[in-house]
Amino acid sequence: MATGAVSRPRQARIGGTQNPLYDEHRLPEIDRLRGLVMVLMALDHMRDFFDADVMRFSPTDLDHTYPFLFFTRFITHFCAPTFTVLAGVGACLYGVKVKDPAALSKFLAARGLWLIFLDAVVVSPIWSMGSGRIELGTLWAIGCGLLALSALSRLSTRTVLVIGVSIIFGHNLLDGVHAADLGAFGPWWNLLHEPGKLPFDTPGGVIYPALPWIGVATLGYGIGPLFLEPAELRDRALYVAGGVGLALFVALRFSNLYGDPHPWSVQRDSLFTLLSFLNVTKYPPSLLYLLVTLGGAALTLPALARAGKRIGEALTVFGRTPLFFYVLHLYVGAFAALALSLARGYSLEDVAAWAKGGGPPPEFGAGLAGAYVAWILIVLALYPLCRWFAQVKRRRRDLWWLTYL
Repeated sequence: MATGAVSRPRQARIGGTQNPLYDEHRLPEIDRLRGLVMVLMALDHMRDFFDADVMRFSPTDLDHTYPFLFFTRFITHFCAPTFTVLAGVGACLYGVKVKDPAALSKFLAARGLWLIFLDAVVVSPIWSMGSGRIELGTLWAIGCGLLALSALSRLSTRTVLVIGVSIIFGHNLLDGVHAADLGAFGPWWNLLHEPGKLPFDTPGGVIYPALPWIGVATLGYGIGPLFLEPAELRDRALYVAGGVGLALFVALRFSNLYGDPHPWSVQRDSLFTLLSFLNVTKYPPSLLYLLVTLGGAALTLPALARAGKRIGEALTVFGRTPLFFYVLHLYVGAFAALALSLARGYSLEDVAAWAKGGGPPPEFGAGLAGAYVAWILIVLALYPLCRWFAQVKRRRRDLWWLTYL
């Protein structure tokens, strides 16, 4: 979660007045987009905690899902790719700020290892329900991207961009390679490209194989110089890139030739046919998944630069405290769901049994509507804490360790 820092004094003033949430070393539009995806990500996680359907079927399983659930999941697809590409952009802009390749490389390596540690030790207990399993997810993927950039940052941004685009467009050629066919190397392949078991029979699994996410992070680093250009030129380039990405998604998806291991097909009605068309693969993120999500993000960033003052400031708060918000909302959401289960008469032993037996009973939870209510309440409750922490980070730049939070 590298900082999006670079000297752009003209960005320090919003609406003609000095804004304490901005300073001369940040791009507010990056913070706003990052904040938006953090808020959307919280919706997806509250759905995990409060809607028992998540334990019974995938929200993208067309045999069981319904449109409201499908689109709730689809809009949150934009979170991980957008956040990862912004981590790459931020790494590039941080390099411009420090002007020291060795210091940048060291910073990215330390940040990457820190995120992987957090995913394994702090975040995994949430998803494993305290069972001790290690689930390598979002922070693992971003951490691997930053580790790769710690080496690739010694190259030109143009070269890094070519590498990122090559990975994104080419990794689906590896879809036919399966861990089950690789013997002892299989778990290592899971780390790279196919969700599955961890090496050394470690309890847990890989949810986010690293290779495609490394491609997204390197793409972000490669386009970093674009954010040093005047806003008009940058926005024009983002509009073109976003439009081309979405057009390419439609063309490739319609052809069913390449870009996703699961082709679309005509369904029982036109709406579900549309759902089939949009039902692209996240684990690992396919080319088509990345085209539609990153294309949408490219179109969204310029719009957020013109968002109203209140919306912009609120999104900036979350965008400036992403790791703080990420960990905090997971624990608050998990404990809220636990409190709900205890209030309904379930015991801690029941919760432990769910962790071993595949999840809670169908009647558990508050449904999708309840998940939306929990999402709104938790985001509102955490906003003051995130605002306070953003101000602490802004004031106490002498505390180097705050950059890791």
